[in-house]
Amino acid sequence: MTGKTPVTLVTGGTAGAREAAIAAMINNGVTNQSDIADTIGIILEGMPDGTDSFSALVGNFPSLMIARIAPGCPCCMGNLTMRVTLNRMLQRSPKNLYISLATSIHLDQVRRFFVQPPYNNLIELTKDLSI
Repeated sequence: MTGKTPVTLVTGGTAGAREAAIAAMINNGVTNQSDIADTIGIILEGMPDGTDSFSALVGNFPSLMIARIAPGCPCCMGNLTMRVTLNRMLQRSPKNLYISLATSIHLDQVRRFFVQPPYNNLIELTKDLSI
């Protein structure tokens, strides 16, 4: 590990499907009791669709950070909102960060956003998860 926060971009499907996939990834990543105390960040773009994939996680992971931002491409009009939310989460040095994108239309631009300074020194993009 490079000391950078691993970031997984989650795209496709409905908001509920993306959120369920993130919840499953977090639950599947628990290998011992200390994993539960780790800070994990989740940034969700767009409105929820009425499903509740995170209620069990909130009870099991006391350091879970969940932020929901208004829909709008993070590389275009949502850039400032994404930066502020991302910076706040990175200040807490999460073990992992999951970002659910409402659309994958600008996925390449979003990935370029994350590999530019200062994020190139703070995060490491993992393989995208497409639902």
